[in-house]
Amino acid sequence: MNLNRSPLDHGRLRSRLAAGEATLGTFVGTASPVSAEVCAAAGADWLLLDLEHGAGGEEQVRTTVPAAAAYGVPTVVRVESAERIRIGRVLDLGAAGIMLPRLDTAAEVTAALRHLRYPPAGDRGVATYNRACRFGLDAGALDREGELLGVVQIESASSLAEVEAIAALDGVDVLFVGPRDLSHDLGVPGDFTAPVYREALERVRKAAAAHGKACGLLVPDGASAAAKRAEGWTFIGIGSDATLLAAALSAALGEAWAQDSEDSQEARS
Repeated sequence: MNLNRSPLDHGRLRSRLAAGEATLGTFVGTASPVSAEVCAAAGADWLLLDLEHGAGGEEQVRTTVPAAAAYGVPTVVRVESAERIRIGRVLDLGAAGIMLPRLDTAAEVTAALRHLRYPPAGDRGVATYNRACRFGLDAGALDREGELLGVVQIESASSLAEVEAIAALDGVDVLFVGPRDLSHDLGVPGDFTAPVYREALERVRKAAAAHGKACGLLVPDGASAAAKRAEGWTFIGIGSDATLLAAALSAALGEAWAQDSEDSQEARS
């Protein structure tokens, strides 16, 4: 059976991160498979389909996975919650991995990770008539659940307090910082230069390194991504389809109107 003819990632992203390779991706939240395809065509290593804050629901996984896969780009999905059914449905639709938001303790993460594994190791529902099993053509996929990428967000003071224990868990492949959430919970909302926030980032990075896991976070632009990559971060999200489009158009409009401002200044002088 030719498994290469498939929109599934088959663990390639997970293997790259386990080997310490740096990867760059972006968040997709506009509920548009065309937007996702554009991001994949632009050269992202992965897409993060955001069901927590994005404009669409789980139906977006159905179209985003093959659109991105046409360019060899895997789709990781941030689920709405850590409920078993939410994770299972996304995985059946072919997600390369799951990002788990708003989990505060190692015990909560442990419980959620069970939803990524079939019995007896977990409690994921078993079915083969879905994309994950090539619609019944690849029952062997049930034995390859170790290919899935597990991304756990560190976005609260509580999760930060247990970050070493979370990093030690089997099934956690990436510790991912949500900058806005974490800075708010640490009492310095949006201040990414605050010592308490910078110390938190370093603690996450060290916890990941100590347990052979990848570390990631969201940054606004390429320059910020380059700086974090130099520090050892390897799963870096650069903005989102919406923010990148908005920033690019805003900059273009500003440039287009700049000459009028210069002419007005000259006329007043």
